[in-house]
Amino acid sequence: MNFQHQQAAHCESGVISSLMRHHGAPMSEAMALGLSSALSFAYLPFIKLSGLPLISYRMPPKAIIKGLLAPMAARFRFETFRSPQAGQQRLDALLADGQLVGLQTSVYWLPYFPPNMRFHFNAHNLLVYGKDGDDYLISDPVFEEPVRCASEDLSRARFAKGVLAPKGLMYYPQAIERKAVDAASVTKAIRKTVRNMLAPIPIVGVRGMHTLAKRMQKLSPNDPRSVDFIGHLVRMQEEIGTGGAGFRFIYAGFLQEAAQLLDKPQLTQMAERLIAIGDGWRAFALKAARMVKGREPVDPVALAGKLREQAQQEETFFRDLKAAVA
Repeated sequence: MNFQHQQAAHCESGVISSLMRHHGAPMSEAMALGLSSALSFAYLPFIKLSGLPLISYRMPPKAIIKGLLAPMAARFRFETFRSPQAGQQRLDALLADGQLVGLQTSVYWLPYFPPNMRFHFNAHNLLVYGKDGDDYLISDPVFEEPVRCASEDLSRARFAKGVLAPKGLMYYPQAIERKAVDAASVTKAIRKTVRNMLAPIPIVGVRGMHTLAKRMQKLSPNDPRSVDFIGHLVRMQEEIGTGGAGFRFIYAGFLQEAAQLLDKPQLTQMAERLIAIGDGWRAFALKAARMVKGREPVDPVALAGKLREQAQQEETFFRDLKAAVA
């Protein structure tokens, strides 16, 4: 297969942009994230990961892939399976037909990940572009080069149990009728992201950040469970989902592309502002990590204050972005 691997900052945006490029629709990772309106924030205390609340800086898994279907006039097929055997047989059949296939997997069971990077997260996306003996040839966007994975290991990763269990999910395009991004789709996507971030719902967008700050402020600095909560927050931000900072940096790249496509130079300035906000998320994560490692006193009130600062900056930013595309 004449496939070109390309490293990306995030797995799902990296996979879908690679799929689009492979099928003749040039697209950057930043455009994939922005056009799908995937930038978000959610604090979901009723969904648990290892007994701690789900905190997300993007829309749910598959939102980036499905968010590109309408603007690119694309049709994708999504398949899940009841058994690992059926999932492997179907994957092998598609590869034999020359199909490039996307998979949802668990990071924990992928042996090419270094041991200290493996954790039970079931929404990692990758591409399979071939098979050599018992090894699958994989383009994992978070790695610099293509990798290999034994069939048994890949099957275990595809059928892992737990939250966001992939159930062997695979996906591939059946048609991509629009090969170029149009200005109207970009404007519509920006407006949708603004609505999501400014939504009047206490667990999403900037209001979700304030709700999480209230929860953090109630933590006791002397309770070991407080350190667990703060450590979980850092992992959710900087490891599991590319990060509060990472997604802001990628979206800033989208705004830079949108500035040219829409002939709105002010979006370039908005991109610079968002990069600064992303730097603030990195500083927040660093301070939290220092508390977890005992290099600073555990101070939930101080962290809550920094989180409120981030929320206020993002609220102002997205109100100004709304005006820029009005």
